[in-house]
Amino acid sequence: MASRENFVYIAKLAEQAERYDAMKKVANLDVELTIEERNLLSVGYKNVIGARRASWRILSSIEQKEESRGNEVNAKRIKEYRQKVELELSTICGDIMTVIDEHLIPSCSGGESTVFYYKMKGDYYRYLAEFKFGNEKKEVADQSLKAYQMASTAADADLPPTHPIRLGLALNFSVFYYEIMNSPERACHLAKQAFDEAISELDSLSEESYKDSTLIMQLLRDNLTLWTSDLPEDGEDQKMESSGKAGGDDAEKDNKVAGEPLTCSTHCSSSDKVLKSYL
Repeated sequence: MASRENFVYIAKLAEQAERYDAMKKVANLDVELTIEERNLLSVGYKNVIGARRASWRILSSIEQKEESRGNEVNAKRIKEYRQKVELELSTICGDIMTVIDEHLIPSCSGGESTVFYYKMKGDYYRYLAEFKFGNEKKEVADQSLKAYQMASTAADADLPPTHPIRLGLALNFSVFYYEIMNSPERACHLAKQAFDEAISELDSLSEESYKDSTLIMQLLRDNLTLWTSDLPEDGEDQKMESSGKAGGDDAEKDNKVAGEPLTCSTHCSSSDKVLKSYL
């Protein structure tokens, strides 16, 4: 009979092939995952969802161009393909949400794992909200908000402000406010608060987490630099005092955060602002 160890081994082999089946089997065993297992599961789903999110953005852009040119036949073909990608996105998101709700959260002992899984849940509902419309968008956005709030409550109670998972949560939650809720004020407030709280405790940060935490702090800072231009004039005092240049570039970056190989992917919102999201 296939063992938990075998599933993990297969998951490591499958990671480069962008498959998540093996770690899904481990998650369905109703046991608390180790950090390595948790990260393998996250990366597996991240690989398959990331490719489709990128495809959806490209297709949507081409579809809009074809419509603006009056090429109805091409636009119709692209729309059909885009809808196929949306169905795949919905299936993948629904799949991981079931795993999280029925197996991972009930089996975790709290603390870091709780934050991780609720953050993950918020992320995947956010991915759905990226392409849903009307009541469907409102429904998944509400679910994303609830999951992020649950993660934030657990993070505030159990993780220090400099913890990479807590910082990653703040980064993604702020992206949710900016991109899904169209609220740059709340996005900036959340990101700045997380940044300031981490700065105040930076001296106590362990050497092991220093690189990971400062990386995400830089991403928070980058987003703040971009987002503050969307604030009203009277919000000028809320801007980062560090109006210095945003770090990094617009290329996709791969980093290890909290032991997890992560893609800090860059993408454009509807207002063409570059958002960096710790996924």
